[in-house]
Amino acid sequence: MKMEKKLGITKLRSPIVTIVGHVDHGKTSILDYFRGTSVQEGEAGGITQKISYTKFPIERIREASPLLDAKGVKLEIPGFLFIDTPGHAAFTNLRKRGGSLADLAIVVVAIKEGIQPQTAEVLQILKTYKTPFLIALNKVDTISGWRKKGDLKNSIDSQSINVAQEFQESLLTFQGALNEHGFDSDLYYDIGDFTKKIAIVPCSARTGEGISELLFVLSGLCQRFLKEKLKVSQEAKGVILEIKKEKTIDYVESILYDGKLEIGDEVAIASFGEPILSKIRSLEEIEPLTFKYKSVKGVNAATGVRIHLTNKEGILPGMPFQKINNDFEDLKKTFRKEVSGALNTDKQGIIVKADSLGSLDALLSLLRQGNIRIVKAGIGPIGNGDIISAKANLDIDPLDAIIVGFNVGVEEELELGKVKVITGDVVYKLIDDLEKWRRIKADEIEKSKLMEMETISKLEILPQYIFRNSNPAIFGVRVVGGKIRVGIPLIDDKGEEVARVKGLEHEKKSVKGASEGQELAISLPGINFERRLKEIKYLYSYVSRNGMKKFKEHRDLLSSKEKSVLSEIAELEKMS
Repeated sequence: MKMEKKLGITKLRSPIVTIVGHVDHGKTSILDYFRGTSVQEGEAGGITQKISYTKFPIERIREASPLLDAKGVKLEIPGFLFIDTPGHAAFTNLRKRGGSLADLAIVVVAIKEGIQPQTAEVLQILKTYKTPFLIALNKVDTISGWRKKGDLKNSIDSQSINVAQEFQESLLTFQGALNEHGFDSDLYYDIGDFTKKIAIVPCSARTGEGISELLFVLSGLCQRFLKEKLKVSQEAKGVILEIKKEKTIDYVESILYDGKLEIGDEVAIASFGEPILSKIRSLEEIEPLTFKYKSVKGVNAATGVRIHLTNKEGILPGMPFQKINNDFEDLKKTFRKEVSGALNTDKQGIIVKADSLGSLDALLSLLRQGNIRIVKAGIGPIGNGDIISAKANLDIDPLDAIIVGFNVGVEEELELGKVKVITGDVVYKLIDDLEKWRRIKADEIEKSKLMEMETISKLEILPQYIFRNSNPAIFGVRVVGGKIRVGIPLIDDKGEEVARVKGLEHEKKSVKGASEGQELAISLPGINFERRLKEIKYLYSYVSRNGMKKFKEHRDLLSSKEKSVLSEIAELEKMS
C-alpha cells in the first residue's frame, strides 16, 4: 500500500472512456483487440445490443502499448474503464452531475465510409457536453494494397504511391467533414498542441495495426489533461445502467465513477419523484478484461459493479445514485435539479419516451436542435397517459399528435385513434421519420383547408342507375377524380351551372362525401334528369377564380389526377 501511494496509483481513478461511432465501423472489434477477446462475433448481426464495460488494468495497457515504456511515459492512472455502446447518440450520453460520465471518448470511423449519421450525432453530443475525444480511423487494411510495415508512422510513410494516394484522399475527405462539424484535426504525430486539434490514429482492429498507438495517445491525453478530474473524492457516486434479474436475484448494473462503495452503505437513487432509499446487500465487481464478476466487500471508482439492493422499487435506468452521509436533504435538492434539468419541457409540443435518463436527455437535445418542441417526456414504455396527452394535441396542433419512443415498447391494448406512434432504436432515423410524418401531415392539413373552401371533382353519370327523375333528381355517379361532398355546386361538361349537391348515399347510407373510385347515389334539387342530364356524360365541381388561384399556388399538394381534373374545369369555365 505504501508503495502504491508512492507511485501515485491510488491518487487517481481510472478514466472512463466511451467507445462510440456509427454501427459496424468497428467499435467492439477495437475493444476486442485491446482485451484479446472476440465479443463482436457473438452480437446479433455483429452490432452491440447494449452498454457493456471493460476494466483495463495498467499492466495490460503497458503490455498492449510498448510505446509507453519506449517513450519513457510513467502512467499514474490505475487503468481504464472502457464503455462499449451501441452506436446511437443516446448511448453516448451517459450522464453524471455537471457533464458527461465519460472522461474521454474514442470515436471509431471506418476510413472508407467517413462520417455517417450516427457519427454526426455522436460528434454533436460530445461537442454539447465538451467531452474530449480522439479518432480511431479504422479499417486501414481495406485500402487496396495496404501493407503493414513496422510502427504506424513508418507504415503510413512506406506505402506505395497508389496506396498512399488513396489513404491521403480518404484522410483529407474525413478531415474536411470533421471540420464542417467544428473540429480541426490531424494525424496524432503531427500535432503540437492537443488542446487545439483532434488527434487521428489510423488503425485496423483486424490486423492490430495502430492499436498500440491508439492506447499510447489515449494514455498521454489522460495523463496530461485529466489529472485534476481523475482525483477521487470521499463521496461514492454512480449511474444506474440496467436493472437485471439472474435466476431469483434482482440487481442493478452500474458504474461507480467516484469514491468508494461498501456492503451495508445506504444510497439514494434519483427518480422523478422522491429519491429511492436503499441499502447495499452485496456487491460484485467486473473482473479485468472479462465480462465476469466477483463478489467483493467494497469497490473503488471507477469501475463496473453489480449491486444487490434492499429496495429496488421504481429504479429507472440512467438515474444517478450517491452514498448518503448525513446529507439526504441536500441530495434531494441536487437530484431534483439534475432530473428536472434533463426534462425541461415546453408549453406545447410532441410526447417523447426513452429507455433511460441519458438516452432521453440526448434525444431531447437533438430534437430541440431541430426546433421540435416537447410538451411531455419520460422513461419507460408508451402508456395510456401518453396517448391521452397526444390526443389533446389533436385540437391544439395536429402536428404534435405524435409520440416518439426510443428503445421502448408500447403497452398492449392501447386505443391510438388518430395519434401517431413512432418507435425505434436509432436516433437519427427516429428524427427523420418524425420530420417526414410532420411534413406529410402538414400537407394533408393544408390540402384539407383548401378542399374545405372548394372541391375538385369529376363525376361520371351512371345512366343505368336512375332512382328518381326529378324533385330532386337522384341517380348514380362514379367519382372519376378528386372528391365529392354535400353542398358543392356542379357544372356540366359544357361549363354550364347544374345544381348544388343536396345529398349523397353510399350502400343505402347517407354520407357527407366520397373519394376517387367510389360509386354512389347523388341527389340534385330543381333538376329533371331526362330533360337536363340525359345527354351529359360528366359533371364537375365549380371552382371560383379565387379557388382556382389557390389550387394553382398549391399544385404540389394535389395528386396527378386532381391536377388533370383542375385543368379540365379551367377549360370548361373558359367556355361558359
